[in-house]
Amino acid sequence: MTSDTVAFFPAQRVRAIGVSEILRITDHANALKRAGRPVIVLGAGEPDFDTPQNVREAAVRAIERGDTRYTVLDGSPAMKAAVQLKFRRDNALDFAPDEISVSAGAKQVIFNALMASLNPGDEVILPAPYWTSYADIVQVCGGVPVSVPCTEANGFRLDAGQLEAAITPRTRWLFVNSPSNPSGAAYSAAQLQPLCEVLLRHPQVWVLADDIYEHILYDGLAFATPVAVEPRLRERTLTVNGVSKAYAMTGWRVGYGAGPRALIAAMAVVQSQTTSCPSSVSQAAAIEALTGPQDIVAERCADFQARRDFVVAALNRAPGLNCRVPEGAFYTFASCAGVLGRRTRGGMLLHSDSDFCRYLLQDFEVAVVPGSVFGLAPYFRISYATSMAQLEEACKRIVAACEALE
Repeated sequence: MTSDTVAFFPAQRVRAIGVSEILRITDHANALKRAGRPVIVLGAGEPDFDTPQNVREAAVRAIERGDTRYTVLDGSPAMKAAVQLKFRRDNALDFAPDEISVSAGAKQVIFNALMASLNPGDEVILPAPYWTSYADIVQVCGGVPVSVPCTEANGFRLDAGQLEAAITPRTRWLFVNSPSNPSGAAYSAAQLQPLCEVLLRHPQVWVLADDIYEHILYDGLAFATPVAVEPRLRERTLTVNGVSKAYAMTGWRVGYGAGPRALIAAMAVVQSQTTSCPSSVSQAAAIEALTGPQDIVAERCADFQARRDFVVAALNRAPGLNCRVPEGAFYTFASCAGVLGRRTRGGMLLHSDSDFCRYLLQDFEVAVVPGSVFGLAPYFRISYATSMAQLEEACKRIVAACEALE
């Protein structure tokens, strides 16, 4: 280091956070694979299916006709019309174009909403387990994440009493993610109603409904979203969704949100100074996804359900593990409490879910994510959005790893 080198000091807003732990684990596992180790990665929340053919063709047509310029800041008129159609068809909800925002992924929709609405010290209630990015985004935007542990006995769902107890004069938002990443838990309309009744008594609390896994729901369970369950919450609810999960379009980066005009306008201000409009070509693809044939969504959901059933059964055969049956998404969230306190053959004592996940990767070459990353331990998340052959081998290794403990 030369004498004139100036040290870099990160801004206070990012000092307490880092790159997503899920991405870090996945990157480490992929590095081991590139080094020649037969690692099976069950960490990423990404469907293994290809984007549907009709969607890809719509993008090609957009390129060929020259639709490669800027669009309207928060979504082209055609894109917003497609979102309107989706909400009417799937949720019986009507939104005007100026009540809709389209961004480069659902994560940006969430970021824009919090950046546009949070003041320093405002609190955001996060039912745990929760997607790890929620807490980090809240902190970057100056808010305070308030984690409320939701028990496995209640299906990892928040109950009305917990919500009431968590609300303070500083509470600004409640996040509801159904089906959930990481637990796969989903709320029925009857389960959402008591939460809505609490919210009606606290008009300062807004609701962010993350519905990104809406179409990956099993066993005939009907999807429910807060503003459809309780229309009186409409003027303080942002309903977030996107095309990444249902249509296998993670790399296209298109998400959308619908909510009150004033919030949507404030979110547009944030987006205007960050990314500006979403990709024009990606919007063309997303329009086709939302308005074209929907059969493939149900077909792929059936494939996911078969994988879910296999993984749950396999994990429940492993000594020391216990896995509830998730209602949706493509994750299992299994307890590893029964293996803690035991030793590996190499002599390592397993103190935590992170230790167990480290053991699986180092000794049995399976990458999963510890529940502590999602705010609830001792659990671990498996993404079963991969081939059945990979899942069979991975579960075989996990069972062997549990049987090998002393």
